[in-house]
Amino acid sequence: MQKWWNRGLFALVGSFLVVTMTTIVWAGSSLILSYPPVRHQTTADRIFLIGTAPPSGEVEVNGQRIKRSQQGHFAPSFPLRTGANEFVLQHQAQQLRLTVTRLAKTPEPVEGLAFGKDSLTPAVDIARLPNEWVCFGAIAPANASLSVQLAEKTLVLLPDSLTVELPPNSAVLTERENQVAISKATHYQGCLKPPQVGELGKPEFQLAIGGKTLSQTAAGSVTVLAPDRLSVVEVIVDEGLTRSGPSSDYSRLTPLPKGTHAVVTGSEGDWLRLDYGAWIAASQVAAKPRASLPISHIRGVRARQLVNATEVIFPLQVPVPISVQQGDRTFTLTLHNTLAQTDTIKLNDDPLVARLDWQQTAGKQVVYTFNLKTAQQWGYNLRYEGTSLILTLRHPPSLTDRQSRTPLTGIKILLDPGHGGSEDLGARGPTGYPEKDVALLISKAVRSELIQRGASVVMTREADIDLDLAPRVALINKEQPVLALSLHYNALPDDGDAEATQGIGAFWYQTQAHSLAIFLHNYLVKSLNRPSYGVFWNNLALTRPAIAPTVLLELGFMINPEEFEWITNSQHQARLATAIADGVVAWLYGTQGS
Repeated sequence: MQKWWNRGLFALVGSFLVVTMTTIVWAGSSLILSYPPVRHQTTADRIFLIGTAPPSGEVEVNGQRIKRSQQGHFAPSFPLRTGANEFVLQHQAQQLRLTVTRLAKTPEPVEGLAFGKDSLTPAVDIARLPNEWVCFGAIAPANASLSVQLAEKTLVLLPDSLTVELPPNSAVLTERENQVAISKATHYQGCLKPPQVGELGKPEFQLAIGGKTLSQTAAGSVTVLAPDRLSVVEVIVDEGLTRSGPSSDYSRLTPLPKGTHAVVTGSEGDWLRLDYGAWIAASQVAAKPRASLPISHIRGVRARQLVNATEVIFPLQVPVPISVQQGDRTFTLTLHNTLAQTDTIKLNDDPLVARLDWQQTAGKQVVYTFNLKTAQQWGYNLRYEGTSLILTLRHPPSLTDRQSRTPLTGIKILLDPGHGGSEDLGARGPTGYPEKDVALLISKAVRSELIQRGASVVMTREADIDLDLAPRVALINKEQPVLALSLHYNALPDDGDAEATQGIGAFWYQTQAHSLAIFLHNYLVKSLNRPSYGVFWNNLALTRPAIAPTVLLELGFMINPEEFEWITNSQHQARLATAIADGVVAWLYGTQGS
């Protein structure tokens, strides 16, 4: 998992400084601080200090004695005020100083005749259809009169009496999701529906206070699209990443297969709104000049059995956008911009599909619901061949004998040791020991245990190499394992409690991976007598692959002093590897009755 810290390690003794790549070390040191780095900046209201010193003697922070583990590790948290916060760590004759700067989480109030810095919206060029809402906003003094002019239309902006800043998604990981921030700045907002087609230009904001006025032009321009001259685009990447809004901050939707056609009905900066409501980055599509509206009819649908999968062919006139939803014993595929002329569907008795139901819904959507024979789903793939959509549903794996010495015979499993290389160290323990090293060590141990049980195992990396996320995901899609596990060790955002937070965590994204995440989490917690951090739905690169149930395991907290000692203990590592392999066997054989 992506960790919430920089990669600086520093420690202090004497006056000799050694600098290598991302590490700062005071030579001969015995007082080590692995986090935060020397000039750290954060928006959190507190910070933890992760480090170690010899067990003899006390460690003090700003004159306050702190708690340490048996081996001398520490992870206390301290409140932060806005601005610079100075910390002095002392262990016997050794001393370390650092500054942590807390940045304001919400915009600061504006005084005098001025707009808030970079507060005028739209800040990027936008396009909408006629009579759609176009909204404007600014930060200004509380006693101001504010208006905006666009295409000879003047709109008065009114102050928003309560502006709530939602906590980040990471707040769920620290159980601080109820910590909302109220902005002290005064936000002014207003919306209108331009009916006229054309380029309306950049809105001009007018601010008035005590008889004085100030004008400022927004950075973004407004265009109203002609409904009869909308552009058609085609997805040019293998998976067009669609979202619920015009930035990567918005939630992911079902990816669009390469070749999908759609109409552009709006834009915002570098993002395009497609006709069925999803947004996609402009870099992932190409314009289709003189293309007709991508609306298709569909008639007959045919299913056929492959060696380990069922393949369903949907003949279309044009590759249309699609959506997928997995449920308990159901797989639902929606074809957007599609009208049914269907009289015949071929579906023989199938190892996976009990029945296929379909219906035409409002808004030119055809919805296909595959009723499955088992609750557990084993992965799927969607692709276009010409204008035909091909859906592949993977069958359950063939299992041999749980009581044999090799119950995983014929089962392919992919292991992904998290992080790696000179740039991506992952989390760091109190001594500076990086997550990438222990993740590789435990992955090799798990591989050995799985092979002993008969499995064939694929590793995304077998050495300390730089490896981006995309090649890891590509290998899962290429190998099509029965299941994939990404093995990590955990950290927290700055406002977490590193001293108290411990335990095994599991993360899933695709519905088909939920039972695997729950089972492995519970199995490891119980069999190893470890604390539970919890099970999370999470939009992570290594949980998103749809071709197989894929789970990311966080096997303990590198930043927790006591748990770090458990993580680095060779006997506990061996027990952990055995438990993961046994858990995989138990889950696979448990699915046979579902």
